[in-house]
Amino acid sequence: MSVPPKKAFPLRLDPALYEAVERSAGGDLRSVNAQVECLLREALARRGVKVAHSETPKRGRPVKGVGEE
Repeated sequence: MSVPPKKAFPLRLDPALYEAVERSAGGDLRSVNAQVECLLREALARRGVKVAHSETPKRGRPVKGVGEE
């Protein structure tokens, strides 16, 4: 199962805005990048814009299959 790479692009932010996002991310135990994604998804949802979630690989150990120890 191949996961498409995330789209990378430069984003210029006001330093005060970046610091606010950074503080918010720390409070939510997320990276700044993950926090920006979360905030964008929330803002789009409030506007009624549907965003599909891409299939992402799960973290941690894989679930044991039948007969595995």
